[in-house]
Amino acid sequence: MSEEVFLQRTETCGSLRASDEGKRVILNGWVHRDRNHGALHFINLRDHYGLTQVVVDDDASAELSAAAAALKLEYCIAVEGIVRKRPDSMINPDMETGEIEVKAEKIQILSQCDVLPFMIDEETNSKEDFRLKYRFLDLRSFGMQKRIKLRHEIVKAIREYFYKTDFMEIETPTLIRSTPEGARDFLVPSRIYQGKFFALPQSPQLYKQLLMVSGMDKYFQIARCYRDEDPRGDRQLEFTQLDVEMSFVKRDDVLSLMEDLMGEVFKKVQNVELPKKFVRLAYNDALNTYGCDKPDLRFGIELHDAASFAANSTFSLFTDTLKAGGHVKYLVAPKTEGVDYTRKYITALEDAAKVYGAKGMAWMKVQEGKLTGGVSKYFAENEAEVIKETGAKEGDLICFVAHEDWKKCCNSLGAVRSKLGADLGLLSDSYAFCWIVDFPLFEYNEEEGHWEAAHHMFSMPQEEYLDTLESDPGSVKGDLYDLVLNGYELASGSIRIHDIELQKRIFRICNFPDDVAQERFGFLLDAFKFSPPPHGGIAPGIDRLCMIMSKVNTIREVIAFPKNTAAMSPMDNCPETVEPKQLEELGLSIVKKEEK
Repeated sequence: MSEEVFLQRTETCGSLRASDEGKRVILNGWVHRDRNHGALHFINLRDHYGLTQVVVDDDASAELSAAAAALKLEYCIAVEGIVRKRPDSMINPDMETGEIEVKAEKIQILSQCDVLPFMIDEETNSKEDFRLKYRFLDLRSFGMQKRIKLRHEIVKAIREYFYKTDFMEIETPTLIRSTPEGARDFLVPSRIYQGKFFALPQSPQLYKQLLMVSGMDKYFQIARCYRDEDPRGDRQLEFTQLDVEMSFVKRDDVLSLMEDLMGEVFKKVQNVELPKKFVRLAYNDALNTYGCDKPDLRFGIELHDAASFAANSTFSLFTDTLKAGGHVKYLVAPKTEGVDYTRKYITALEDAAKVYGAKGMAWMKVQEGKLTGGVSKYFAENEAEVIKETGAKEGDLICFVAHEDWKKCCNSLGAVRSKLGADLGLLSDSYAFCWIVDFPLFEYNEEEGHWEAAHHMFSMPQEEYLDTLESDPGSVKGDLYDLVLNGYELASGSIRIHDIELQKRIFRICNFPDDVAQERFGFLLDAFKFSPPPHGGIAPGIDRLCMIMSKVNTIREVIAFPKNTAAMSPMDNCPETVEPKQLEELGLSIVKKEEK
């Protein structure tokens, strides 16, 4: 930019309409497209708010024509000119400003742009790591601008809801004591207390419970959380959740609050009406019917028990599994236009099942009213029974999984169901919420040889199991609940333990004797000596909610500056080594692993 005074905008590039005809305006923005037609020069000028076409006419001064000719894509410029209507034949219905253009009288280059690594457009086909290296450019694209704006609107709607329902927004610390909460902590070394460490919070769990002890009654926070685990499509090292906790509530109070909140957010942000109440499924029923505890209810392919007819087959895998107390389940994949159940495709379904522990996937088709292919020959004696029992129709594919472990059997066939839903085009643009309730409170860690919390150790057992906690941990159900949306776990929560002796019992079952529990969680146990109220809460993931509402398949598309799939930032090359002096101040040294 030269020494001349910066021409500051009077309008944005998305605001002008036909009613502004004749108005003198100044626009600031980036050169989105630049078309030189000899005597006429057309510039699409872009800012955060939209696009406006700028025209340098054939009667322009030599100075103005030269300024236009000097422009390149993504130059940041100011344009002063007059708004005029476009001829009817030149109106662009795809642009909000498509009825007008600005006749340029002055162009000022505010800053120049180097050769672009990729085109700035609706979206880019560039590889993700390339996009992340130049994230500041990627964020200029229409798609990223829309998604970040949507995220802002979602968070705004959430805050407005909680403000009007008398919740207090309270910040909890981000430098805390390391406590075992499932995932690996990020540790922060202390310079003042060398050899000691803070941790970054995996969630504000303990602090929000302490706020309930403090009598704060209804708390919420848009909380930053950190887990040192491998990233994936719907998970990052650092993420954002809506954290909610309330005193003197039961499960239905929390569930109703979330249903009301989601209804208002979707109505405000996307004008979508949600049902007042969401479907509720018990954990066991969800696994039995859909194969997982986060089922996608946008399509109806269901799992069924095959024991009634599999036991009468001559297929030894099925009969032996059932005799040993195992399970055989099936689903029916409907005949769908554009999808052929070829041997190659069936192998892909089998691969999906194997990820969750199945040794394979049996199958057969219905053709001309008969069972064909796969394991059909083993059902020759009860073919009619199988077709009637399964309800399979012409061209359908029947898929089976057999396994001695019920959960692995369900999960494996559930993975097949999920793949079919995507491949058969059954995933509509609708939103299918459901609650999963009645989760097991404990799960057994085979490697370490002890019970541990299925969610976390602060969840209340359901009352009927209080007398059998120690004698039969595997049967105990917790007062736990997950909110599921379109096959993603959107939120997890529970009614919390508020009795110190019950909390100690849970710690002991999870291999935390009283002395260890006091060392790790003493500040919570000490607080529980001072009359904590019954309380409960939930924590929806903001990133996942934004991802689903944006119709994208990774949370990296709705986070301004995410890490990549290797848990790194290509833009600023972090994590990175630090100066030896910094390590010395912290009393740290780096010990490199020996290469094997």
